[in-house]
Amino acid sequence: MPDTKYLIVGSSHAGLAALEAIRLADAEGSITLLSKEGSLPYSPTVLPYVFSGMADADRVFLREDDYFKQMGVDFKRGSAVTELNAQKGQAVLETGETIGFQKALLATGARPQVPKIEGLSDCPFQVLRTLADAKALKSGMESARSAIILGAGLIGMHAAESLCEAGLQVTVVEMAGRVLPGYFDAKASGMIKSIFNEHGVKLLLGSPVTHVVANHNGCGVSLENGLDLSADMIMVATGVIPNWECLENQGIDGAQGVLVDDYMRTGLKNIWAAGDVTRSKSFFDNSPTYSGTLPMAVEQGRIAGASMAEDPGVKPFPGAVPLNTYSFFGNRSFSVGQAMATASGKKTEVNLIHIPSSNSYQKLVFNADRLVGAMGINSELDPGVLWRMIERQVELGDVKEAFAAKPKEIGRLLMNNLWR
Repeated sequence: MPDTKYLIVGSSHAGLAALEAIRLADAEGSITLLSKEGSLPYSPTVLPYVFSGMADADRVFLREDDYFKQMGVDFKRGSAVTELNAQKGQAVLETGETIGFQKALLATGARPQVPKIEGLSDCPFQVLRTLADAKALKSGMESARSAIILGAGLIGMHAAESLCEAGLQVTVVEMAGRVLPGYFDAKASGMIKSIFNEHGVKLLLGSPVTHVVANHNGCGVSLENGLDLSADMIMVATGVIPNWECLENQGIDGAQGVLVDDYMRTGLKNIWAAGDVTRSKSFFDNSPTYSGTLPMAVEQGRIAGASMAEDPGVKPFPGAVPLNTYSFFGNRSFSVGQAMATASGKKTEVNLIHIPSSNSYQKLVFNADRLVGAMGINSELDPGVLWRMIERQVELGDVKEAFAAKPKEIGRLLMNNLWR
């Protein structure tokens, strides 16, 4: 007999959503939840607030021990899995211990991607993906006066703000020509850049790093444009890569994310995957895509758990619709769906509102009578409502013009009618 009916590897949003979905359909089946970390489950999205001091590291947990007892779950901390063997139905832990399973979910998330830059491995640098990373960053910035951040994505920009507000001189280096290039168009990105500049953050864009050198002050960074920088601390925030290696040598390639079907099943018998470790279909064209957002992790985890428990009510994954929200220096921003699209042909239409005096920007993207994307800075739009409108393919029809003029009010009215 296997040691557990359901094995969940990873205890953040995807793993917890799967656990709850399993229990809804199977009240008695044994569940074992493994976490490689020694703490209770937490969300990676809270980490910038931990190292900035806005959140207490001891009070950021998604669940407490009593929750797992009530759910009848064997929660094992500090249990990193080195192999998840589908054929044997067995997980091998870093300690050498093995756990047999009937069905397993891989929800191990992702880790920082460290670029291959000459000298970087010889220079102490910080990353931000775990609670331990957040604590190390907080400790490091207390004795630093300056910092260089490699990467102007969400993590890098969050860190830049926190370090700036802690009194450090901050320089962000990004090889792309604008900040947050994966989330915002040139107009919105330029607005965000200006706000960071106003707060004293230096942004060097469009020039890759050639090499890094450790020096007596910390680290020296040289750019392709010939500029040399130096700072007390350096942080790498150049993206993430999936933690899929426990499935290696079993005939699949998860380097870009483990490919899953509409029910989160992998190509391996009795193994599912959900969250940042996966590559799933896009909502817009069904092509394999890596989403890596919290809402997708929750939805995929829920579907995976229901599928594992053979819940007859499980519905297939509709496809990944990107949704990202971002707050900075008292400003709010978001991007959802095909927000980067531009007007083209007869079908794609873009509606723009830009009010420089209030740092306000709003972009709506339509395909015929359907909303397919949106972004905003200091907009009153509700990104969650827009996300659901896109996912449900709401036909705007006669109210399209009214929606474009008053998207907040009309959007909520449309969704209220759908939810009734």
